[in-house]
Parts: sequence; structure tokens; C-alpha cells
Amino acid sequence: MSTLLQLNASIFSADGQSSRLAGKLVTAWREANPGGTVIVRDLAQAPVPHLDAARFGAFLAEPAERTPEQAAVVACSDALIDELRRADVVVLGLPMYNFGVPSALKAYFDHVARAGVTFRYTEKGPVGLLTGKQAYVIATRGGRYAQTAGDHQSAFVRQFLGFLGIDEVTFVYAEGLAIDAAAKAAGLAQAERAIRQLVAPDRLAA
Repeated sequence: MSTLLQLNASIFSADGQSSRLAGKLVTAWREANPGGTVIVRDLAQAPVPHLDAARFGAFLAEPAERTPEQAAVVACSDALIDELRRADVVVLGLPMYNFGVPSALKAYFDHVARAGVTFRYTEKGPVGLLTGKQAYVIATRGGRYAQTAGDHQSAFVRQFLGFLGIDEVTFVYAEGLAIDAAAKAAGLAQAERAIRQLVAPDRLAA
């Protein structure tokens, strides 16, 4: 049985444009995989705490020496990692805020990147341990940045997912959403066309 993890990073939760577009892909995946499981992780509804020295210290502490507070921090991280590990497909709704990823998503990333758990260091560099997954990133922007020097977001997300071992990453862009009504309609329509091409049954069936 296949599993899909939907990550919503919009501050508007399910009402965000990125979440809505991601939902269209997830709906098509459900239809192509009627026996599959969908896990929804909404980072606005259930925000992950930002990484600080105490939380990072909990990751570094030996399991037998962790305080109850540290054990709780690690348990939270383990739960997030378990969702990601179980997923065959990851669908990320990714709005752009001030040229970068939402801070809630960065906090999530900081809690799922753990040495020896989701990646390991080798003499040839880090090796991701979460292999064999397909990721779809639905990126929404107020302006137009794709394939320009101003798009720092795409490279970062692709590099981070690759760091964990998720190398098969497909981006869908909805851009120009804050320019005017016509640009918004065109940007959303273009993204929906791209999603329809991705969600053909022969592509999404497990």
C-alpha cells in the first residue's frame, strides 16, 4: 500500500493557494491509488518549534542520558521523521515569503535532518537515507522568479530534499499572483495545467 505525505507550509493553512493547488494533486493521487494512505501535515495548524540550543542539545544527547524534556523533543522529531519515512510520495505546498521558504517549513526541515537518522556523514560527503521517494513541490509566488537569479527558494528546497536522499523532485510554479487579477488567473491556470499533466493515472498509480 502506497503512502503520500502532504506538507502544507502556507500561513493560511488549507486556504493558501499553494495548499489548494497541492490538494488538487493529492485528490488525483487518491483516485489513482484507492487503497493508498494520505498523511496531511499542516505547519500552520501544528507548527514545529524553531530550533534552539536546547532542542539541538536534545538531538545530540545520548538516549540513556536525555532528560524528560529532551526525550519529548526527540519524540516530536521522531514522529515527523516517521511520517516522512513512511511516505512514497511527498507533496509540498510551498509559498514564497520574502524570497525564501516559510519559517515554519525551515523549522520542520531542522527537525527532520538528523545525522544517523535521515542522513549520514561519509568520507565522500553526506548521504541521504530517505531514498526511493518522489516529491512534488507546488510553488506559489506573488512575483515571477522561476529560472531567474531571484529564485533562491527552488535550489534550496531541491538541495535539502536531496540531502535526505529524495532526488526525484518535480516543481510546479504558480507565479505573478500578486501583480493583478489577470496575472493571478493566468498563473493559477498555468499551474493547474501542469498539475493535470502530472496527475495522469499512468503517472500517479503506485
